[in-house]
Amino acid sequence: MQLRVGCEFGYDSALPTPSVVLVEPHPDPDHAVVWETWAIEPATAHRAYADGFRNHCRRLILPVGPSTLRYDAVVEVSGDPDPVAPNATQAMVEDLPDETLVYTLASRYCPTESLSENAWRLFGWSPLGWARVQAVCDWIHVNIRYGLPSTPQTTAVDVFVAGGGMCRDFAHLAITFCRALNIPARYVFGYMPDIGVPGPFPPMDFHAWFEAYLDDRWWTFDARFNTPRIGRIPIGIGRDAVDVAMVTSYGPAAFQSMVVWTDEETAGRAGDAADGESGDEHTGRHRGSEALVVGRGELGGHGEMRERGGA
Repeated sequence: MQLRVGCEFGYDSALPTPSVVLVEPHPDPDHAVVWETWAIEPATAHRAYADGFRNHCRRLILPVGPSTLRYDAVVEVSGDPDPVAPNATQAMVEDLPDETLVYTLASRYCPTESLSENAWRLFGWSPLGWARVQAVCDWIHVNIRYGLPSTPQTTAVDVFVAGGGMCRDFAHLAITFCRALNIPARYVFGYMPDIGVPGPFPPMDFHAWFEAYLDDRWWTFDARFNTPRIGRIPIGIGRDAVDVAMVTSYGPAAFQSMVVWTDEETAGRAGDAADGESGDEHTGRHRGSEALVVGRGELGGHGEMRERGGA
């Protein structure tokens, strides 16, 4: 199965603003990029680099005035739902690989120690391994209301107390519970199509979920939808949303607009990008995003995390 994925951002900057954009698929054997294009107006130099989590980022300097950044790609995926392994086992902490230990620790949006007592009270009864992670997802899916507005300062503790949030908040709470239970868990955001699920469908957006480390590998879990989905394409993987902001700008650049598309590719559209047509039919699917943007004013400071809408 081939998916057409991409996004378009509109910016307006008072000064030339160094920026990092994270919208390209994360390198993964479960998918393959067939083709991809970048279009930046006005024309701006840019280059790719891999961050510490192997995410494919792009560096550029936003020019003064309005600018548009557009990424478009076709990605080959299996077409199968997320794999499920009910018998997957949980390793004891002393047996975990060194590189997974960072995902057992607290992070900005996942203050593990603050929810440790609640995690053990709610899930300490559950069998170790897959069943325990699934118990976390089941509880969040039932008890946390989707759509409750959150802010860029909202942590998993805030979500737990308020009883609601957006998709990234569901992921942060699940990660926090898993880490408190000594299960490595990491944050993922990416493209996810509306394939194999009933409508009506809201306007397309990025989606956030999480991965838990069981049986010597990472497995996909989604407390928001709590069911295997078809066609997930990870973009950013990290400790929490701070590590995978879709845009980080180091200056006074105002984020004006965004469009996201994730659709099954058809034969009639195949190769459009190579002909200079980058899928303008998608521009009607416009909304604010639940993904995070990091913006730093011209005086620097500590950085302001800003969310564009989110519904």
